[in-house]
Amino acid sequence: MCGATGEVRLDDRVPDVAAVSAMAAVMAPRGPDGAGVWSQGRVALGHRRLKIIDLTEAGAQPMVDAELGLTIVWNGCIYNYKQLRTELEGHGYRFFSTSDSEVLLKAYHRWGDDFVSRLKGMFAFAIVERESGRVLLGRDRLGIKPLYLTEDSNRIRFASTLPALLAGGGVDTRIDPVALHHYMTFHSVVPAPLTILRGVRKIPPGSLLAIEPDGRRVATTYWKPDFTRHADRADWSERDWEDAVLSSLRLAVERRLVADVPVGCLLSGGVDSSLIVGLLAEAGQHGLSTFSIGFESVGGVEGDEFRYSDIVAERFDTDHHQIRIETDRMLPALDGAIGAMSEPMVSHDCVAFYLLSQEVAKHVKVVQSGQGADEVFAGYHWYPPMGSPDAATLEGAVSEYRGAFFDRDTAGLEALLASGYVAPGDPSGLFVSEHFAQAGAETGIDRALRLDTTVMLVDDPVKRVDNMTMAWGLEGRVPFLDHELVELAATCPPELKIAHEGKGVLKQAARRVIPSEVIDRPKGYFPVPALTHLAGPYLDLVRDALYAPIAKERGLFDAEAVDALLADPNGKLTPLRGNELWQIGLLELWLQRHGVTGPAA
Repeated sequence: MCGATGEVRLDDRVPDVAAVSAMAAVMAPRGPDGAGVWSQGRVALGHRRLKIIDLTEAGAQPMVDAELGLTIVWNGCIYNYKQLRTELEGHGYRFFSTSDSEVLLKAYHRWGDDFVSRLKGMFAFAIVERESGRVLLGRDRLGIKPLYLTEDSNRIRFASTLPALLAGGGVDTRIDPVALHHYMTFHSVVPAPLTILRGVRKIPPGSLLAIEPDGRRVATTYWKPDFTRHADRADWSERDWEDAVLSSLRLAVERRLVADVPVGCLLSGGVDSSLIVGLLAEAGQHGLSTFSIGFESVGGVEGDEFRYSDIVAERFDTDHHQIRIETDRMLPALDGAIGAMSEPMVSHDCVAFYLLSQEVAKHVKVVQSGQGADEVFAGYHWYPPMGSPDAATLEGAVSEYRGAFFDRDTAGLEALLASGYVAPGDPSGLFVSEHFAQAGAETGIDRALRLDTTVMLVDDPVKRVDNMTMAWGLEGRVPFLDHELVELAATCPPELKIAHEGKGVLKQAARRVIPSEVIDRPKGYFPVPALTHLAGPYLDLVRDALYAPIAKERGLFDAEAVDALLADPNGKLTPLRGNELWQIGLLELWLQRHGVTGPAA
């Protein structure tokens, strides 16, 4: 886990090493254990290191393999690196470190671009060929690790975070109107390759981008999950599916124990994190460090779920840490959490994850976490209606999904945005329609699950985990996003997933591992009472941001609409119970926090 960055020149000039160094410096929290810069020919690379595997300097980056003529910077962890190393040694390769970084270099040399199909893990990398100058950028199948790009006619730059690219300078920071449409409509999700800024793009999950010696860019998608039923599983019983899910998740959890430092677990008390703790205990992790967070109750909203996490911690005899966050820590932490966001994220969970990660990082460097289970196993309330007759057709499925997930319609968007900032047509609706229409998902539920697993999950919960944990040099691992488990779950009959009020097959499998009272509890979440109901200093923060001179100069939002929202700050909620005022306030807070100035378009 780390922060990677670099510049590839497309002209005859040498790379700007100072800019690469500046970009790497911004990512120091992601990699507090070391730094490095390398330049040769048309390419310069920068890196910040978090030591997880091979704690010696032999594992430092940028890593140069002089014998093979390859250099790499990357961010992530390859869980099967030892098996790959053994295979490569059988082909005659010699190793100078015990790191997974070196395995990537040798694997690329042996198998070319297809080496990614052999990787089990999370990763975003840049590999440079010394002789040709070819650069290969790549991102893992589920987009767990981020990779952002900015380019002009003379050069391409990339980095693990968007703010790092801003530090390099020369970025077009005008608002992208289509991305803004997604942010305001598609529940703040901006699908790859777009970001909120016109001048920054992100490599989509499961894809590669080759920058060839002649400057051509060749994009390749190497992985897409198949959401259809498989003939060889047609006779599987419910018990067979439960067996398969539990076996696959058990393997995913065990894979994510690979580290040269201790691995802990975030424990919310919900079924997902509790099941991971139970499987870690099965795998022999006695005295496992577990962590739960709670806030002060505000306005009758309960601020913790410790009663459930305590049940699991006691059952499996973990070294449990209850982290209680006082209200006076919340407001200062908001600025830090927004600073840690590579893109604007409205979820209240962000500040909870930020504060939790701050405390957890005092104890361990690696944690497993339960994100992804709701998207992979159909845990949200909008999935069952996707199985209704109304959602049987493509048009019906799109309409049903929009009604549940979209924050507003075109009229609502036009009323909120200032004139000139509304993208023509309906880009968000078109995106969902085109995604639903792709082959490989034939029912409404399958279509929604595919979209949420490959898009919404990537650009909301997964990004949140990466940004907030890495803000404190903490590596978050998500076993529910093991690609083999995702592939298995995608083929599972939808009725088994939506059973038992969602995640049915997972809940039934979990009964063999964890206490039933954790499974049969009401669905929980990270409760952040102070942000659930905007008032006091939190409301002042939003008001100050929206009325700031820079916000008025930017002119993103209709002034009368802003005034109306501030007059009734908790009166307008989206279908998913999001606060409309917080949504626009967070966007302006993010832009200001990251120094994005000037007109929006």
